[in-house]
Amino acid sequence: MLEKRNFTMKQEEKDPKAQRGRKKVLLYKPRKKKSFEEDAAIKYLQGQYEKINPDDIRTFKDFPLSQKTLNGLKANNYVTPTEIQKQAIGYALQGKDILGAAKTGSGKTLAFLIPILENLFCKKWTRLDGVGALVISPTRELAYQIYETLRKIGHFHDFSAGLIIGGQNLKFERKRMDQINILICTPGRLLQHMDENPLFDCSHLQIVVLDEADRCLDMGFETTMNAIIENLPPQRQTLLFSATQTKSVKDLARLSLSFPTYVAPHEQAATVTPEALQQSYITCEIDEKIGILWSFIRNHLKQKVLVFMATCKQVKYTYDLFCKLRPGVSLLALYGTLHQEKREKIYNEFCRKSNVVLFATDLASRGLDFPRVNWVIQMDCPEDVETYIHRAGRTARGVLGKGEGLLMLLPHEEKFVESLKNSKIPINKIAIDPSKVVAPQLKIEALLSDNTELKQTAQRAFVCYLKSIFLMKNKDIFKVQLLDTDAYARSLGLIVPPRIRFLEKYHRQNQYKIDQESQGSNIIDKLKARDDDGAETDQSIEENPEGKKQQKKEIIKKKALPKFDFHNNIDSDEDDFLQVKTKNIQVAEEVSTAEETISRKKSKPLTKTAVAKKILKKKLKVNTKVTFNEEGQIIEDEKRNVRSDIAKQFANEDIGGIDIEKAKEVLQEEDKFDKIRFRQRIKAKHKEEKRKLKNKKKDEEGEKDDFGSQSESDGPDLSWLPDPDKIYSNEDGNNDKSSDAGSSRNEDDTDLDQGSYSEEEKYHRPQKRKLVESKGIPQESIAPRKVKKIQDISASLSVSEVEALAMHLLKSKKTL
Repeated sequence: MLEKRNFTMKQEEKDPKAQRGRKKVLLYKPRKKKSFEEDAAIKYLQGQYEKINPDDIRTFKDFPLSQKTLNGLKANNYVTPTEIQKQAIGYALQGKDILGAAKTGSGKTLAFLIPILENLFCKKWTRLDGVGALVISPTRELAYQIYETLRKIGHFHDFSAGLIIGGQNLKFERKRMDQINILICTPGRLLQHMDENPLFDCSHLQIVVLDEADRCLDMGFETTMNAIIENLPPQRQTLLFSATQTKSVKDLARLSLSFPTYVAPHEQAATVTPEALQQSYITCEIDEKIGILWSFIRNHLKQKVLVFMATCKQVKYTYDLFCKLRPGVSLLALYGTLHQEKREKIYNEFCRKSNVVLFATDLASRGLDFPRVNWVIQMDCPEDVETYIHRAGRTARGVLGKGEGLLMLLPHEEKFVESLKNSKIPINKIAIDPSKVVAPQLKIEALLSDNTELKQTAQRAFVCYLKSIFLMKNKDIFKVQLLDTDAYARSLGLIVPPRIRFLEKYHRQNQYKIDQESQGSNIIDKLKARDDDGAETDQSIEENPEGKKQQKKEIIKKKALPKFDFHNNIDSDEDDFLQVKTKNIQVAEEVSTAEETISRKKSKPLTKTAVAKKILKKKLKVNTKVTFNEEGQIIEDEKRNVRSDIAKQFANEDIGGIDIEKAKEVLQEEDKFDKIRFRQRIKAKHKEEKRKLKNKKKDEEGEKDDFGSQSESDGPDLSWLPDPDKIYSNEDGNNDKSSDAGSSRNEDDTDLDQGSYSEEEKYHRPQKRKLVESKGIPQESIAPRKVKKIQDISASLSVSEVEALAMHLLKSKKTL
């Protein structure tokens, strides 16, 4: 590129006309190199590291820091360093390993972020160099907070930073892992990238930081952290920071620290917690906690309150319940089972708002910097003193921060206060005004009766709280047996307390252990007693070898039966005629107990095979099914009856085991009879269906009316119409006498007349028949063309018209 540029310049010098008409265009932009001034500044800063004195530091400018870092601190109003920052930053710049312990809210985050930026700046770290610094945090929220702080103060540097936590897009992180210089992460996701991502390379790692180091190194993260430490290079700088720093030699050996410097500016202070934090505690019953919390929130609507609980299920239930009760202030809930995006949203919302209540687990107790928190309420007793310190430290943060803490304890948990006072934590007992406590018990029960989901959440919260108490290590304070579970269930709105299965199982196991121990001790005592008796008898037998058998028989009789003294010389009253000696009773009891223990020894637990053998010996038929008919007689099952000769022989043989080849032959023979039986059953089924069809046809034919039509399916039923012979006259209808005669004919005559007609004439009368004169109407007035057949009338009329016609004819019949 340089040669090409020189060639174009020479051409322009030779041809001045071309130089006038064309603009000068550079073919490349010169790359910015590290200036000599910057190199000199880095050497100067490195030379000043050894001269750092924490007592002389007043502002961040007194530290030998790069101008980019100072600009970032100034832009975010970080001017004066705290005590932990004064001491830790100097030692970290010198390249020493540090164990930093300071109060909550004392600025430990800047104490390790500033050395990270300066270390990479002095080594001229670029994106091509890979991961140079690693910050491990126990919780996602704390990692997110560290990442945001790094973005603020490292804005003027050219380093790339990455936040690697659970709940985020793993594919997006994998592609960019080789471009990150400063990696802020949680242990689980970091180990996943170490195992699965080929782009992850930490072979050039310079500095490792463990924030909340005691939590990172405890039992919960032990295996994960051991795997991570094995993958890290041994030549590195390690920084550990926490409010409750670990001093375990085992933990320090795991991290392979080389002569670490212990920095604890507040170790000699009067209190471990911030001085501006006012701490107090109350004692109450377990069923009063929800009522006290509700009343507290109702009386502090314009303050920022953080409520800590033991389990996620408790947080979820309390949040859902209070949202339905509507205390008059915005409510939030932060716990581990939430989605990561929702957790970040809740965290940011709680930081932004000034009047809000946040229900949280110990997830929010470590390192999170919530601004302007007024109250921290610990609704459940913390596991240990360290957990209490981290919970209470969410308020009264910074130099001018003030806050109050309230701890709610049960009466038997009040011993925990002694351990707090022994750890330099000032806490005072206060009392609650009972007149101001209003428990919405009836509303809670009504809500749970209407909402089944809320009821299930309450049941889970109940069980999880008891389980958390049961799993606590300090059994002097946390005792499940002393909890009033029924009262606690009622306070949650549960009328019937849920079943506590894990406690039932625990009690059963304990009872079994106690029984086993008692049985073992009794058997040992009895065996010792037997040995003593046996030793005495052996001595007597050795003295008298002739009467060995007699003495043995006497001993057995003495042990077997109690003696009854019928002739008592001391008392001869009739009332005391039968008496039993107390010594013999004791012997009898001992013998009976010994026999019981022997029988227990001999008796073996019944197994399924033993039960099956007993049944076989008794020759009982297993899995037999007997069916009875209505008369109570047994119906034989044809399937179970064997028909082939081979099968009968096989059934009669009493041979252990099964001959597979013979069994196959039996099945093949029986299969033939089964096919014949199946065909017979199908034939019988078809016969039954045919019989039902015939009966159905007969019933349908029997339902036909006199006119030959079906009852209701084919058309209207006209069987109720009157006899047309009585209404219509004979063919010679002019004479009235003939009509009268025709109307007065007997049934026999009509039957004879009907027999002479054809089938059509029986049911359909001739068209020329005329109506009989009725009510003085002459026949001449009736036109012959208006007379119609009954078939035509019935076909043309509707059902209602036919009914009207029938009524009219019936009336005319009555008049006749």
